[in-house]
This record gives sequence, structure tokens and C-alpha cells, in this order.
Amino acid sequence: MFQIEKFYEYRENNRYEVKKAKNGLPQSLWETYSSFANSNGGVIILGVEENKNGSWHASGLADSSKLLKEFWNIINNRQKVSMNLLRDDDIEIYEQDGNIIMVIYIPKAGRDERPIYINGDMFKGTYRRNYEGDYRCTKDEVMAMLRDQPEETMDMKVLDYFDIDVLNEDTIKAYRNRHVLLSHHHLWEKLEKDEYLQRIGAIAETRNDKKLHPTAAGLLMFGEEYCIVREFPEYFLDYQELLDPTIRWTDRMHSNSGDWTGNLFDFYFRVYHKLTKDVKVPFQIEHGNRIDDTMVHKAIREALANCIINTDYYGKRGIVIKKSSDQIIIENPGDIRTGKQQMIRGGISDPRNKLLMKMFNLIKIGERAGSGVPDIFQVWENENFDTPMIEEQFHPNRTILTLPLSKRNVTIKSDDKKVTIKSGDKRKKTVFTDDSTMLIKETETEYHVPKEKSDDKKVTIKKDVTSKTQTYQQAILDYMETGLEYRLIEFCELLSLKETRVKVLMKALIESGKVETLGANRNRRYKRKS
Repeated sequence: MFQIEKFYEYRENNRYEVKKAKNGLPQSLWETYSSFANSNGGVIILGVEENKNGSWHASGLADSSKLLKEFWNIINNRQKVSMNLLRDDDIEIYEQDGNIIMVIYIPKAGRDERPIYINGDMFKGTYRRNYEGDYRCTKDEVMAMLRDQPEETMDMKVLDYFDIDVLNEDTIKAYRNRHVLLSHHHLWEKLEKDEYLQRIGAIAETRNDKKLHPTAAGLLMFGEEYCIVREFPEYFLDYQELLDPTIRWTDRMHSNSGDWTGNLFDFYFRVYHKLTKDVKVPFQIEHGNRIDDTMVHKAIREALANCIINTDYYGKRGIVIKKSSDQIIIENPGDIRTGKQQMIRGGISDPRNKLLMKMFNLIKIGERAGSGVPDIFQVWENENFDTPMIEEQFHPNRTILTLPLSKRNVTIKSDDKKVTIKSGDKRKKTVFTDDSTMLIKETETEYHVPKEKSDDKKVTIKKDVTSKTQTYQQAILDYMETGLEYRLIEFCELLSLKETRVKVLMKALIESGKVETLGANRNRRYKRKS
């Protein structure tokens, strides 16, 4: 039996597509196949139409067996589709009220299989999926997929047009000192500089001239910015501290300022100390020494290293780290090679830059076993912080990790009819704008919320309201500040309700003229009318 609700989970990240297909397979189906395969997978449902309100209804297929045969013929035709990722059981046929419906599950292609393209043209026939639907990839996006295909990562490339003297001596000394400090009597401790750099992967001998040259990893880790950009023109490292809303930045550091090396090693430690200077350290003594390291420190180290190790240094916009009073945002060029869900689950390590990972691991930074991100989530839960968020963007490829610094310190009182959630402090939220300025919003609202699914919420209860719907709508309106835009997920988190329920609430607020919408589909934002 066909149950449309079964596929609602695919609405996250716009991973579904419904098509009538009344007169045969639509040509756009193959663009969608390519886009799902190159993004996060998805499901195509044929014989279904989407209503204006977002609901679906069955329209049926004229001849499902003919359609199925046509589909397999085309997907196995290399002139039409570069690769068939499907097995027989990836297609299901349903009947509902006399209507035939075909469901096609598209898996995410492996990085060694991407790009999946159509019509025999890699640069004009490669598609991806964003919140608005399918879009044709740019040449840069296709090249990024090709760079990710080999097992030999791009940082292993030997740059034979550079001599090893482009590597900064002070940075190399700082790295070696840390290595010796953390690994007493290591076999490489007594090696000469050149041999040591070869062992860690910073330099290598080329086949052509038999001379030593920097690897891409060595240049990134120990080089000077003005040399690094010769190989990586888009290379840029940016740290922004935004603790005072009256000024643009309370602290700013970027790689092309010319007053420091601009390399990854120096950036890592400069930024790490800035990110952790406000982390509270409980008084602990071990073996007579004060312990100044906490699990939060370790999680921030892991998050920063994970960003650096998985950056596509040929990608646009560079690494950007933003710190405010309520969150840390870590952004890097490049998509998530293992996929977002696998990244959160952990257990599989597939770094974009294996030599950089090796260099950081040697100085006890970074996790090889693929458990780094799950550990970060666990630390944040143990510390009672709000849950971290991971966002994967395309066009250009970008990975964004948000680490909230707000505590979930709430007291919940309940009776038979309502749950009271108390929050003593004003809730502050930093909203970053496109030019990296920020807005601080404060709310201190209290009202009653019915007992339906309330836990760890950011609101407090005071006003007596009889209707659940009215209560939820009022909570949304109190949360929204005039002039700011909000995503649906924010209201889901606020009320601890599912997306489908919150959509109904928002629709009523829009119809009543209290809220307006901007954008469409998964790019939709909500704004309170003044």
C-alpha cells in the first residue's frame, strides 16, 4: 500500500521530487537523477502531483510496465547517463485507488563515482540539488568532484616549481618543539631537518630532477601566504570575533594581512587560543599540577582541525571562523565527503587532505577513527549546550559547523494540563548578516504551553490560554522580532514540534496577516509584519 507520509522524511534538504509522468518519462527526470546522485540521494515519485499547499495526490501512470522498461533502457545507456547506480529493488510499484505509482530511490554516488552526468557532457550535464531544486553545476563544482575521486589526496601533490626554502623556519621549529614535547623519545626526534620534513610528508623528491620540493600539505602547513596563493589562488583564512554589537569586529585576523605567515599551523594555534580564552576551567589538580584542559577545549580543537583537514583549498571563499557570545561558526570550502549523516554517526574517516591529517595527528590533534564529530556532539550534550548544527551548501560547496554556547539550563514544572518551562536569563541570539556584521536579539517572554512534547525549550510559561494552537502561534509571534527573518526549523526547535505541524501554524499566521514569507520551498524564510 502506498503511504505518502512514508516519504515526508525526504523533504529535509529537498530530497524528493514528484512528477506526473502521464505521457511517459519526463526529460527532467534525468536532471533530477544526476542532482540526487551528486548531492545526498533522494526519491523520485512518478504518478503523483503536488498541490499548491504542499500536499500530494495520486494522478497515476498510463502504462507502468512500459515506463519501467523505458527507464532501465535509458539509465543503462552511457550516451544518456554516465553511470547506473540503481539495483532492481531501488524501484517500487504501488497501486492506490486504481492509480499506479512508481517510486525510484536514488542513492548518493560515492566520491569515486561523482560526477554523475547526462547526455555525454560532464561540464554541461552535471547537476546538483539545493533548496530550490535541480541546478546545473559550474565547471568549478565539477572540477571539485574530480579532485575528490582519487585515493591520493590533493595535498600529496609535489610542487616542483618551489624549493624547500619557501617553508618558514620559525613555523617548522614550533611544530617540531610541540612534537618532541608530546612524543618523548620519538624515533624522528634526532633527524636532520630535511629528513624530518620528508617523514612527516612536508617535502618529497620528484622523479624528474631528483630534488626535494614542498608537497601541497607542506606549503599549506609551513609556507608563507604569498607563496601559498600561487598554488591555491582562492586560499584565505579569516577569523572574526563579534562580541560587541556596536562595532563590526572586536577582533579580526586574516591570512593576507602581511603581518604573520598566514599558514595553517600558525592559524590553527592563534585561532584556538582566541576561541578558548573564555572557556571556564574548573579547579582540578592531577599529580600536583593544575589541569587547564577540559572536554570543551578538546572538542574545539577537534572542530578546528576537522575544518582545516577537510577544506578544499582550491575552493572559493576560504576558511571563515566566527566567534560571538552565543556561538562559534566554523566554515570551510568543500562538501562532506562521507555525507552529513555519516559524519554525525562517525566510524568512517575519509579526509580530503591525508597528509595534513597526518601532520596534525603527530602533534596529538585530530581524530583518525572518524569519531571526531560524534565526540563533539557528545561533549556539547554533556555540557548541556544546545545541539551543534551541520549545514552542507552547494554552489559553491561549503560545510558549516555551528557550536552554540548557550546552556540549556531550564526548570520544568508540569501538571495534568500544562508544562511550565522557566528560563531566568534573557535569551540572546546572534544573527550574522552577509557582511559579517551582527545583530543581538533578546527575548524574555513567558506563557503557557500544553504538555505536548515539551523538553529543553527556550520559553517560559505564564499566560493562560485554552487553545493549543493559539498558544503555539503566540509563542511564535513573541519569538519573532520585527525586521528579522526566520527559518521553519527555528520554530520546530522552539516548540518541539514536527515540521508538518509547524507548517500548519505558520500558514494560519500568514493568512491572518501577522507573518509574511520570503523565498520558496526549502529556501523559504518567515518575517513578522510590523
